[in-house]
Amino acid sequence: MAETTTPAASAPSASAAPAAPGPYAIVEASGQQFWLQPDRYIDIDRLHAEVDSTVTLDTVLLVKDAKGTTLGAPYVTGATVELQVLAHRRGPKILVYKMRPKKKTRRKNGHRQELTRVLVKSIQVAGKAIA
Repeated sequence: MAETTTPAASAPSASAAPAAPGPYAIVEASGQQFWLQPDRYIDIDRLHAEVDSTVTLDTVLLVKDAKGTTLGAPYVTGATVELQVLAHRRGPKILVYKMRPKKKTRRKNGHRQELTRVLVKSIQVAGKAIA
């Protein structure tokens, strides 16, 4: 399928939900989809990259800028998102408690997800930065 581009709305209606400010991209990373905006940070699953290094994602599903929205099928061709690795962290502790009633069987286990905090440096389409 080909990519679909729709022009930006000229006048928002009063009943429409407020649009996100500025350009954004929806990318796929580690089996999940993330909404990324320039100069914002996000925690994603652990990346094998050094702190302060740059990571480029090319699995961009959607790009929204002032010209309109570009939807990929499945990915937008020529679109990339540059991320800067800020830190490697661990998520909050999640307790897993399993119990079999009337059997005196109980098991308590904890888990902390390994995360990487990244800063979105730029969103590029066909080599031109939209943000």
